[in-house]
Amino acid sequence: MNLIRNYRNWRRYRETVNELSRLSTRELNDLGISRGDISYVARKSI
Repeated sequence: MNLIRNYRNWRRYRETVNELSRLSTRELNDLGISRGDISYVARKSI
């Protein structure tokens, strides 16, 4: 079951990174996120 959970977490991480990466810098600033923080925010989402 660990393998399945790890895969789901990885997918959720990638989806979050992709979604945030599509936002403009201005949109990210409105959310209080810088481009460099995207991976950190994505990790927190899992």
